[in-house]
Amino acid sequence: MNRIQELRIEILGEEEIIANSNREEQWPVQMENLAQYIDHTILKPEANNEAIINICQEAELYKFRSVCVNPVNAALAKKHLPTVDLCCVVGFPLGQNATEIKVAETRLAIENGANEIDMVINVGWLKSKEYKKVYKDIKAICEVCHQGGAILKVIIETCLLSDDEKIIACLLAVQADADFVKTSTGFSSGGATLEDIALMRKVVGNKIGVKASGGIRDREKAIAMLEAGANRIGASSSIKIINK
Repeated sequence: MNRIQELRIEILGEEEIIANSNREEQWPVQMENLAQYIDHTILKPEANNEAIINICQEAELYKFRSVCVNPVNAALAKKHLPTVDLCCVVGFPLGQNATEIKVAETRLAIENGANEIDMVINVGWLKSKEYKKVYKDIKAICEVCHQGGAILKVIIETCLLSDDEKIIACLLAVQADADFVKTSTGFSSGGATLEDIALMRKVVGNKIGVKASGGIRDREKAIAMLEAGANRIGASSSIKIINK
């Protein structure tokens, strides 16, 4: 029995993870069109309206998978995204909001046009082994997302976790019916690594998405992340990544 199986039984008991069994496989990916895997991202607090609009125009021009913004900018971004999806972060960047606040933030983001939500888990709960709280936090957001026709990506902030904690966080996200697990906010002490992507993919299988974010600034690194198991990239250097 490997460590993933051991932790699954320890945390979830003998219960099988079946919530996502009917989904199509999401990996491996095709490298010919990198733009389709990139969330073109602008989350800096100093980003003004002009910068938000510019990012949206770039996303439409290059056909990125989505534009990722802070939820306060959702309505503005949606006006300038006729074809590209809109992603909003929730509980960002610390994950320390009450679940009720994350739920309200998620609902409002969807009402303002978000098709995708990237939520941050409560890392303190995870490290305190409050696994039921972590699960319920993810599940509550997931239910709002799916009711609103949006997908949920769960940011586990890998740079703050041990390998066992990364495995547990991924298992809880899968059990809560999340659509993706995601490495990082980009606002902590580290970003995506190839080792973390490979581990996350091994935990969640091929029917859940894996998003690599944080520190991906060139084509070579983006391709390496996709080859390691990612099928989505979060980046602000998106144009540089797709240009050969």
